[in-house]
Amino acid sequence: MRVLVNENEMFVDDKITAFAVKENVKKDADIIILNGFPIKEDYELKEGDKVTLIKRGEIPKKEELEALMVSRHTPKVHEKVKKARVAIAGLGGLGSTVALALGRIGVGYLKIIDFDVVEPSNLNRQQYFIKHIGMKKCDALKDILSEINPFIEVENIDICINDNNIKGLFEDMDIVIEAFDGPENKAMIVREVLLQTEKPKIISASGMAGYYSNNLIVSKRVNSRLYMCGDFENAAKINEGLMAPRVGIAACHEANMALRLILDENDV
Repeated sequence: MRVLVNENEMFVDDKITAFAVKENVKKDADIIILNGFPIKEDYELKEGDKVTLIKRGEIPKKEELEALMVSRHTPKVHEKVKKARVAIAGLGGLGSTVALALGRIGVGYLKIIDFDVVEPSNLNRQQYFIKHIGMKKCDALKDILSEINPFIEVENIDICINDNNIKGLFEDMDIVIEAFDGPENKAMIVREVLLQTEKPKIISASGMAGYYSNNLIVSKRVNSRLYMCGDFENAAKINEGLMAPRVGIAACHEANMALRLILDENDV
């Protein structure tokens, strides 16, 4: 019977259990993950099951690290995620948070685009640190992503996106994440991606300011290529600022929508 143990193919006897595999392969493992879920009780394995054995506090070899990082994924997910190509336009509170979420799940290729620098006022909601102040956002975020997941390809582009460079930047992407400030810029990129390209789906966000209820933020499908996330009402303005909690909720709606599209789940 064929199973995967720490992503390595093994052929084992029928009716063998997860605990028996641990005894044979990594006796000192503290954590046993079976098909994405940590188990406390023994289970009889079935053909194709995926077992991950982890010793707490142990720094794995590089060739083992990726397998352990994705051990909590639902089975069959990583194969698709690893092949996905996602662009993130704008690396502020939305874009930097989306990038970290997609990097952690192992999206194979991320194109991150912004021409701005990290400023102190960004630190209330964006995924940067004091040491990044003054750095280009695309450079700082690439450094952060390299510390999170060294197994993905990150292309960082320092450019101002406009209707003249949309096609070249995005036509070979599977998904484009809109993460701009300002309604005019948001509308421009959505419009031009839909007009100038044929392949990528686009996920846009609108309405995440203030400290209104979490539950007002939703995802919706507009058409076969456009998806929207947010409360679609509460934009940033005087007396209503942008803060990490609601911006993060909207960003994670965008990231999860991207994951669903990668897995061919087209409904919200």
